[in-house]
Amino acid sequence: MGLFIRDDKLRAMYRGSVGNDVAKRYARLWTSVITRAPLPRRWVVLEVSGRRSGKTVRFPLGMADVDGKWYLVSMLGDECNWVKNVRASGGSATLRGRRSRTCSLVEVPAEERAPILRRYLVKVPGARPHIPVDRRAPAAAFEAVAPRFPVFRVDDARPPRAV
Repeated sequence: MGLFIRDDKLRAMYRGSVGNDVAKRYARLWTSVITRAPLPRRWVVLEVSGRRSGKTVRFPLGMADVDGKWYLVSMLGDECNWVKNVRASGGSATLRGRRSRTCSLVEVPAEERAPILRRYLVKVPGARPHIPVDRRAPAAAFEAVAPRFPVFRVDDARPPRAV
């Protein structure tokens, strides 16, 4: 169960990789919390230009840390709006927590994603209902689903400390 909401309800909030009204309210709440509260630095608000509007759009996300590098993972796959916006912006984005940092997001090839996906499921429990692999599964299980879940390495930013 993710954060007091049943897994099936969490999945239903993001049918078609787009958040419904409830998901959007939670996103606004978490955006506010992440930018104001003393949370672990892995919790960020991604700011990126909208691919159609050009306006800054915000998405609250959790990051995975692997071998001293930080990664953003799309628990909703390729059709997620923030993924489309990051690709359209050429990876140019800002990450906000208690501080703001401009960064470049570099997409990780599918064959390198498995250990990042595993770490992500360990550290970001809200993603577990959306990625069909148990966080304790063998590497082969993560390799099998890796092409379905985009991962972006955070570059040109002072990385947060591991928590």
